[in-house]
Amino acid sequence: MTEIFESETLTEKSADLSTALSILFAELVDGAGQDEAYTLNRGDLGLLKSLDKLSASAASARTPTGSTIAAHVEHLRYALSLMNRWNAGEKSIDADWTVAWRRTRVTAAEWKGLRDELGDESHRWLETLGTSRELDQSDLNNVIASIVHFAYHLGAIRQIDRTAGGPSARGASA
Repeated sequence: MTEIFESETLTEKSADLSTALSILFAELVDGAGQDEAYTLNRGDLGLLKSLDKLSASAASARTPTGSTIAAHVEHLRYALSLMNRWNAGEKSIDADWTVAWRRTRVTAAEWKGLRDELGDESHRWLETLGTSRELDQSDLNNVIASIVHFAYHLGAIRQIDRTAGGPSARGASA
């Protein structure tokens, strides 16, 4: 891996990296196109539109382990809000990860509000990802981890309720 960056520094590759990260995150958030997809199957709607298919009662249904889709969504919203606060210049952010997991039940109005808030935080973070800038190794790790983290929860949500799933791969059997 070191050989890749021998002639160019990570800073010099920043624009390419920003483009790649924003493309990958946009696919997770807003879906994959019919012609090109990287992490989702072609034509997948992405997380936000998948969540729109679920009712508040479905989002509030507890799994055998006690989690709910509403809790996963609140957790993602909170995580992205922290990343957006970091991007805005906050240096010392005191995160309480337990708070997000306490929101397990939602009314129809709360569910719509939570989905809207996740959409807002996601699109703010997407704008940040698309902006080239110098990052130290720790910041770069956190930026990439935010995308991996989002993908993990997208998969977890789709395991909890198959209604939120995307299209199967072409030629794959279910």
